[in-house]
Amino acid sequence: MTQPTRGQRIDGVAVAATLRAEVAQRAAAYTAAQGHPPGLAVLLVGDDPASAVYVRNKVRACAEAGIASFLDRLPAQTTEAEVLARVAALNTDARVHGILVQMPLPRHIDPGRVIAAIDPRKDVDGYTVQAAGELMTGLPGLRSCTPAGCMRLIAHTGTALRGKHAVVVGRSHTVGKPMALLLLQADATVTICHSATPDLGAMTRQADVLVAAVGRADTIRGDMVKPGAVVIDVGINRGADGKLCGDVNYAEVAPVASWITPVPGGVGPMTIAMLLSNTLDAAER
Repeated sequence: MTQPTRGQRIDGVAVAATLRAEVAQRAAAYTAAQGHPPGLAVLLVGDDPASAVYVRNKVRACAEAGIASFLDRLPAQTTEAEVLARVAALNTDARVHGILVQMPLPRHIDPGRVIAAIDPRKDVDGYTVQAAGELMTGLPGLRSCTPAGCMRLIAHTGTALRGKHAVVVGRSHTVGKPMALLLLQADATVTICHSATPDLGAMTRQADVLVAAVGRADTIRGDMVKPGAVVIDVGINRGADGKLCGDVNYAEVAPVASWITPVPGGVGPMTIAMLLSNTLDAAER
């Protein structure tokens, strides 16, 4: 009997490039039909270096896809009331179909209040309570970019999720919980693990599809993975050598898994691609 190939790399850069090309075609058709491009507003508060890089990448991706971008850079001392007022203005701006507030915000600003202020029709991050409710109940809506991107990567492997056991390690509102719900909607049987889960390995070894999203390097080791599993690594960490790494020990897990995402070059590129797709979805609606 032929054994399944081990350690096939899921190229997130290539999958994202395909999606971005599709978005560019749709954006061109939208612009031709409506007389104006779809628009994404990005609100950046403060001077966090990593956030500045992320925002620059998003603005460049918009330009390449034919989506208009509107960047608001506000100083770190901007008050919460001023940020809320800016969000309110973007809610009523007809040029803007999607609003993204770059996280983290300065400590004196409550991110929950800011997210709640976004018009759900423009919530291209999928963070509002309405977006969460639509996902929970299976209604159409804008899905969180990273989990939606993970689903695209799983589809790229040709894995049929119906009846499969999927294990999600992490229970955040932005990745873990929506990831679990998307897998459940695809008819997988889903287990969510977290910091209070005893004997994590006993759970992850049952997974046909394993999604790691805890933000801690080397959480998933080779002996914690079922042979032939599809492994999606959402983590972005800095290793002892200063290099980017995920939550999965790639060297140990790749020989065991059938498919695995690298870090970098796996889930990360898909997050921006899904942001563009969500913006276009919001405009078309």
